[in-house]
Amino acid sequence: MSLNDTPRSERLHIGLFGKTNSGKSSLINALTGQDIAIVSDVAGTTADPVYKSMEIHGIGPVVFIDTAGFDDSSILGEMRVRKTGEALQKTDIALVIFTDTDIDQELAWIEKLKAQKTPVIPVINKIDLLGKKAEDIAEKIHSACHLRPVAVSALDRSGIAAIREAIMRRLPEDYDVPSLTSPIVKENALVLLVMPQDIQAPKGRLILPQVQTIRDLLDKHCVVVSVTTDGIDRALESLGRAPDVIITDSQVFKTVYDKKPAKSLLTSFSVLMAAYKGDIDYFTESVRAIESLTEQSRVLIAEACTHAPLAEDIGREKIPRFLRKKVGSGLTVDIVSGQDFPEDLSGYDLIIHCGGCMFNRKYMLSRAGQAKAQHVPMTNYGVTIAYLNGILDKISF
Repeated sequence: MSLNDTPRSERLHIGLFGKTNSGKSSLINALTGQDIAIVSDVAGTTADPVYKSMEIHGIGPVVFIDTAGFDDSSILGEMRVRKTGEALQKTDIALVIFTDTDIDQELAWIEKLKAQKTPVIPVINKIDLLGKKAEDIAEKIHSACHLRPVAVSALDRSGIAAIREAIMRRLPEDYDVPSLTSPIVKENALVLLVMPQDIQAPKGRLILPQVQTIRDLLDKHCVVVSVTTDGIDRALESLGRAPDVIITDSQVFKTVYDKKPAKSLLTSFSVLMAAYKGDIDYFTESVRAIESLTEQSRVLIAEACTHAPLAEDIGREKIPRFLRKKVGSGLTVDIVSGQDFPEDLSGYDLIIHCGGCMFNRKYMLSRAGQAKAQHVPMTNYGVTIAYLNGILDKISF
């Protein structure tokens, strides 16, 4: 997998925020050296946030988030501004664009970003038109939020190199996260992957968590053996020694646990994703809320992708069935997918989220933080299945 093949969810997300016609789209084009964003003098050209995967020399693979102007007063303005607000939750680094001396709205958005602990780079755009006003804007910005802005012109592309340098200096503290399989898998380990290819598996390819796990293991020079569930016994017999780690699809956790050698560590793709992108401590603590569920309780199941559900879908059928078997048939289970996630979670007694392979780490942590702030337990598919099978304390994460 080359850098160009890096999944969008694993790239540094750089959000551009500013008023309508502040030059956000033009700035993306200048930063990338390509005309990848539509540029127009017509206010409101950018409606929903637009995600552009690119690679920047010295930074690597990134996703630019081109947002609608937060001062949009058109008929659809309120909806567009709300979508811009949602983009904040996915932003690893924010460029806030200034083009005039009235900076109150920009400063308010900087405060929102700071509240989410998102690094902010103020950018004064259109310096070719602003002249000495640019200095006044810079002084106001520094006085209000103690940040030194970068002055640029997206039109003649002056100052663009300074933005790239600022991005490299302001990388989030936790951006260089450990690998997907750390700390469970060590260099040169022998790893057995159990990957059922049932009706839910995409035809002719592996799902993203499996692909990412294999790549991560190869980077660690591991010996990787992959089997379907019915091949576990043959694989163990042929290996000559117990695998150091077995990574399985969560749906067959118990089957694999019953067959695994005592020396082998056990985890699942979903649990790895939870530790890599989410708040694994909160997830493992929250799963115990299952014991408090009653038939009057409400559970929210959240899927990152918007796939067409098939028979025996893990989130829509299997987990609800497991829960109702334990709690009772009256248990209410709501399901959301993709970007849908309620702002008010207080009506739920438990949230169970998928691994989030389609989301970046910032967005998953944002969702977990939202649940925690509202005192709603939140856990993960793999953690839930391990707990329901009575083996949560037997797996590694």
